[in-house]
Amino acid sequence: MHDTKISIAVRDDLVTWQKLNVVAFLASAVAARFPEAIGEPYRDAGGRSYLPILGQPVLILAGSADALAKGHRRAVERGLELAVYSEGMFRTGNDADNRAVVAALPTDALDLVGIATRAERKEVDKAFKGLKLQA
Repeated sequence: MHDTKISIAVRDDLVTWQKLNVVAFLASAVAARFPEAIGEPYRDAGGRSYLPILGQPVLILAGSADALAKGHRRAVERGLELAVYSEGMFRTGNDADNRAVVAALPTDALDLVGIATRAERKEVDKAFKGLKLQA
């Protein structure tokens, strides 16, 4: 069992492609911030190498916009490092514009469709309380 937990929460009213997009972007943020969370490269029986992936489970949670806002607030109060995905980022095509979307909004008005963190298990559980496993 790992001492840390990776959790990604998405808004439950998104269409499938949006949920997948948000999860992919937020997982990349966790991997970039916590390179020690990356496992070793994979190799098949034929000797072909494959890229390493996160070396621990990633829990995908879902909830309403209010539940995401509460999770965000609790995580910030606990000092957890977060990745965020704001709804306006769906209308951009590059990282600079994505950062501009977030920079234009005050913290309590981020219009979150996804948040992610990697931290001590209990802290993640407390911050993301009320969000349910994505079915």
